[in-house]
Amino acid sequence: MTAQAGRDLRPLQQVLASLARIKVIPRVTKILDTGIEGTNRALRDAVLGEIPAFTMSGNPFILLDLERHTSEHVDEIRRLFGGGEIGDFAFVETHARSRAEQRFPLEVTLHAYRCGHRVLSRWLRDAAIAVKPAKAEAAVDAIADFAIEYTNAISAIATSEYVAHTRALAAAEVDQRAELLNILLNGYDESDERVGRLLKRAGFLEQRQSYCVAVVQAVNAAEMEHRARAQRLWEAVVDAMAKTSIRVLAGVRNNLVVAVLMDARRQSGWSAPCTGLAKRIRPQLQKLGPSVLVGISLDHPSTAFLPKALQEAMTALDFAGVDRRVVEFSTIPIRALLLHRGGDQVRLAPPVWSEPLAAADRKVDGALVQTLRAVADADMNVQQAARNLHRHPNTIYARLERIKSLTGLDGQRYHDLTELLLIADCRHG
Repeated sequence: MTAQAGRDLRPLQQVLASLARIKVIPRVTKILDTGIEGTNRALRDAVLGEIPAFTMSGNPFILLDLERHTSEHVDEIRRLFGGGEIGDFAFVETHARSRAEQRFPLEVTLHAYRCGHRVLSRWLRDAAIAVKPAKAEAAVDAIADFAIEYTNAISAIATSEYVAHTRALAAAEVDQRAELLNILLNGYDESDERVGRLLKRAGFLEQRQSYCVAVVQAVNAAEMEHRARAQRLWEAVVDAMAKTSIRVLAGVRNNLVVAVLMDARRQSGWSAPCTGLAKRIRPQLQKLGPSVLVGISLDHPSTAFLPKALQEAMTALDFAGVDRRVVEFSTIPIRALLLHRGGDQVRLAPPVWSEPLAAADRKVDGALVQTLRAVADADMNVQQAARNLHRHPNTIYARLERIKSLTGLDGQRYHDLTELLLIADCRHG
């Protein structure tokens, strides 16, 4: 028989039945009543004397909850020894849920139950002996068994409820974090009061804050499809900032770890601005290891810019590789950005002369484009370009003429040279 589905309390019931057979229950109740106040006090003193976590906690409710909970146990035991049926231990469940919400360690609560076991044993044993049962030795043994089974029962119930509630809280926190992250990264209507309250509670509407976005993935992108791997990477990003003043809101979106980072831009309106947030997080994110790629956005002064910051971080991630694992958007050259954003359009509709130039360049093992790059590197000084390539100047002039005949563009003119190189880079990309 179980007192509640999923909980086998038969050992506790059997001990109570034994105590009833030898007439300890319910005769012992009057003696127990006289010791309730002292037992409550002894329980509290034993726990506080042995477990410093209670007095060291900064939560003002911890000690109040402890005093109430010890009293609940004494009252419940008094009820059971008065002949009452085993209940559902709802007060243990309530206490465990409270401890989970307060993030008070479960092992400390279980340690407190073990401390209480000794105090309760003495209280019950002394009372049982005082009623002078016919089988005194059997009564003492049964009291010892009761204390053990009672402690086991409440420990099991508290553990089950604590773990279940912790998981529920974690799931709710994940849902709230995901909602908040989506609001920030997708953009939001500033007139939406619900969103405003949510952002304010999370601290994202504080003044003088700087924001940026980091996007993180494994070098092997296929690993991000595994939830456990993505979760570990997300936790690593959060841990990387744990010893800094930087706040992190992170989650997994589209098989990427996306983190919104926030810190004070300046201490007050009169103080100098702090070092850029993106620069401060870079060395922290480099600690994630060689198997991780990271893109970091520019700094932005408000959450309204976070959708833009996400795009910047995604672009920076595109430039990351095994030779340069962490890339800040601010360090990407303008030319590289132009090629990154416009290269696809150029490749879809290239100028008519690009293919003839590419074909001719292949025939000479890339010498034509190499010459164009050398001229650009020499600031359009053909003589210097020839020296850099270890070729006669006439060879360089001949190649430039060949290019002009194919494209109609003169490699010795700035605008023509720029267009030729852009098309060469787009085809190469």
